[in-house]
Amino acid sequence: MRIFFSRQFMVFILTGGFAAAINFGSRFFYNTFVGFSAAVTLAYLTGMVTAFILAKLFVFQISSHSTAKSAALFALVNVFAFAQTWIVSMVLAYHLLPAMGIQEFDKAIASAVGISIPVFTSFIAHKYITFREMPSQI
Repeated sequence: MRIFFSRQFMVFILTGGFAAAINFGSRFFYNTFVGFSAAVTLAYLTGMVTAFILAKLFVFQISSHSTAKSAALFALVNVFAFAQTWIVSMVLAYHLLPAMGIQEFDKAIASAVGISIPVFTSFIAHKYITFREMPSQI
C-alpha cells in the first residue's frame, strides 16, 4: 500500500487526471457525431494516447522495454482498463442512474465514474508490466 503514497503515484494521478479530463471532454465532442457507446470508446482512445505520452515523459521515465514494446503493453493493460470503464459507464447510464431517478447529467456522471475506476489497477500494471524497470545491478 505504500506504493499509493509515493511521489510516482502522485505524478501518475496528476498526468492521469489530465488524460482523464481529455477523455471526459472529448466524449462530448465525439457524442455530437456518434452515439454514447461509440463516443465513450473514442474518448477512451484519445485519453489513452495522452496518458501514454505523459506517463512515458513524467512518470515512468526509466523502463527496461523499448518505447514500442511499452506502447503495446500500455495498450494491452488499457484494454482491461477500458473494459472496466465501459462496463461501469454503461451500467450507470442505462441502469443504475435511471433506477435512482437521475436523468440530468446522467451520461456525464456515468463517464466520470467509469473513467475513475481503473486508476489503481492501471498504476500497478503500468509500473510492473508496461514500464518495468531493470533490476539494479550490484
